Amino acid sequence: MKARLRKTVVMVGMMGAGKTAVGGALARALGVPFLDSDDEIERAANRSVAEIFARDGEAFFREKEAQVIGRLLAGRPCVLSTGGGAFLSDRNRAQIAERGISVWLKADLDLLWHRVRHKSTRPLLKTADPRGTLAALLEVRAPVYALADVTVESRAGLSVDEMTAAVIDRLMQVPGLFDRPAPPPAAAEDGAPPAKEGTGG
Repeated sequence: MKARLRKTVVMVGMMGAGKTAVGGALARALGVPFLDSDDEIERAANRSVAEIFARDGEAFFREKEAQVIGRLLAGRPCVLSTGGGAFLSDRNRAQIAERGISVWLKADLDLLWHRVRHKSTRPLLKTADPRGTLAALLEVRAPVYALADVTVESRAGLSVDEMTAAVIDRLMQVPGLFDRPAPPPAAAEDGAPPAKEGTGG
């Protein structure tokens, strides 16, 4: 029998850190739904994140993001992947601290750039120097991500299953998160289809 999650696990970190892929695998391992805040925002607005940024601006997007995260945290426990900027908000961090547990997937600049450099769905990287922009974002955001309840390092060469196992290992150490012992890391399902990458920054 799978352990029952008592709080929503919220994946935080930079674009390209693996929040969506690892979050999806983690949800399958724990037997709970997987939700993506960017997907929910896009569904509500009937527009892509990039289109929202272009038409309404980042401030509008962040307000909608906070509303969506609050709504999702009010639901039954799940694994929730958030956009790269979500955890920077005091409002979002307070909501997550009250109703969930935050997991920072920590990755260095080289790994992040390798993963996002060919993506056209990253609105914050539509600049003359996208790698420099990514570096600046990481420098500003890393100290805030470090406030997360749990930190797991994402390294080149680690598979999604290996990352999922590392996250489960850390979550097992969180008192009261499960109503019975959590599943072993091997509970990540082999052969499950990979989750799509997120789009938010």
